[in-house]
Amino acid sequence: MRLDKLLGHMGFGSRSEIKRWAKAGLITVNGSAVKDSGKQVEPDTDDVRFDGEKVEYREYVYIMLHKPPGVISATEDRRERTVIDLLPDEMLCFEPFPVGRLDKDTEGLLLLTNDGKLAHELLAPRKHVPKTYFARVSGDVTEEDVAAMTLGVTLDDGYVTKPAQLVIKSKESLPTGEVLSHIELTITEGKFHQVKRMFESVGKHVVYLKRLTMGPLQLDSELPIGQWRELSEEELASLQQATT
Repeated sequence: MRLDKLLGHMGFGSRSEIKRWAKAGLITVNGSAVKDSGKQVEPDTDDVRFDGEKVEYREYVYIMLHKPPGVISATEDRRERTVIDLLPDEMLCFEPFPVGRLDKDTEGLLLLTNDGKLAHELLAPRKHVPKTYFARVSGDVTEEDVAAMTLGVTLDDGYVTKPAQLVIKSKESLPTGEVLSHIELTITEGKFHQVKRMFESVGKHVVYLKRLTMGPLQLDSELPIGQWRELSEEELASLQQATT
């Protein structure tokens, strides 16, 4: 890999800036100053340093984000705040993107990466990667609803969903006399507003939605809303195994 490409990928500057810094003697490879920023280097074995700082090359990043409501699952938007805006500058140079999407008002687990192959495999319909959501639903969710979700329900556009697993966790009676049901729903698709539309098909309304899992990856219960962390090696390995 060209030296300027490596340093640029790691966020050290533009190609012209790196060329200028190389000529100034700020870049060394295996202990020797390199004036030619186009020099070929081995990212995994060569000792590359910028102004004495060792450059640890990584091609991919894998980020778990506890998405808050009010931000959109996009890389950029002229009007809305995006999930990318929640990341620090040192992550932006990798150009991560969200794997799939969560609605603006939905919170919970969102994976961000620049590994296009893994993202494609996780989202591929043929893989049937399960995603589990916790929801508070206005209305009395019943065993009949559980049975309907198991068979698949018809959405407002006529689409029949694949079988889903609905678990009723608890119910509470509101002062108004209405029932609020707490549920978990596991689906293997990602249609637009799918969870909300599934409950609308059985006469219920989702008032709160949070994604808990994507395949084997679970939202870290210690990760505050709006915060992020990189995946552990074990978490990454489990995701990669789930897509093989």
